[in-house]
Amino acid sequence: MQTELMQRDEPVASPCVGLCALDDQRQYCLGCQRHLNEIRAWRGMSEDEKLEVLQAIAERKLGAEAKPAL
Repeated sequence: MQTELMQRDEPVASPCVGLCALDDQRQYCLGCQRHLNEIRAWRGMSEDEKLEVLQAIAERKLGAEAKPAL
């Protein structure tokens, strides 16, 4: 992944989709799946840190899909 980052021409884009709403436990955004601390810190993160957040979001989405619907 480090090699990919070094070859990037553009900065890592925010995953914000403009649907800012918190889950029932007020831990993450239902629109972008970021935790509140990730949203607050985004602008100050390095490109590597942003890529880590994007990877965590992908994993969260996979985990949510694996849970049975109630």
